[in-house]
Amino acid sequence: MRTTVLVADDHAIVRDGLVTHLSTQPDFEIVGTAVNGREALAQALRLEPRIAVFDISMPELDGVEAARQVLAKKPHVNIVMLSMHATPQHVFQALEAGVRGYLLKESAGQEIIEAIRIVLGGRRYLSPKVAEIVAEGVSARGAARPIESLSKRERGIFKLVADGYSSAEIGRMLHLSSKTVDSYRSRMMQKLQVSDVTGLVKLAIQHGLTSLD
Repeated sequence: MRTTVLVADDHAIVRDGLVTHLSTQPDFEIVGTAVNGREALAQALRLEPRIAVFDISMPELDGVEAARQVLAKKPHVNIVMLSMHATPQHVFQALEAGVRGYLLKESAGQEIIEAIRIVLGGRRYLSPKVAEIVAEGVSARGAARPIESLSKRERGIFKLVADGYSSAEIGRMLHLSSKTVDSYRSRMMQKLQVSDVTGLVKLAIQHGLTSLD
């Protein structure tokens, strides 16, 4: 089965370039394009592509808000964000919206296919430069957490959660029930003093425990 892809960017050169580049993959099918955030939202809801590539800065509706609204109704759509911005604030806003990948436009042509394939494999993707900047940003805020308090099992689950795996997927890998994984997740969040998966991802980046590469 071919992977359906939607590309949304308000710059025709970037949009057309991405479509041409992605079309070189025989298992990718470009099912639509959009020139602004509202069109991207409408197309994603109508077409339900497996992958949606969104520019973060689009007229009418920015990529983060478009992603948030898409995922509220179609959580199975995997969104990869393209941006000229690599600040921790921009990246964390995108992660909180539920995007699965974040790439800088300057390197998107080289990374986009790899990023999509990693996302299709069930993991998150941050380009190396973005991951480095985010880690520095977290460290600069002094966000140290008691990682050492985690047990070996909790640390393993922590890494898998940060990599983007669901409780059901983690349960199958570790031969545990989803309920047991959820219990581990709850205890980890209490120990690490975080309230959501985005907080866990931030810590994983800081401590080098995630395979976001």
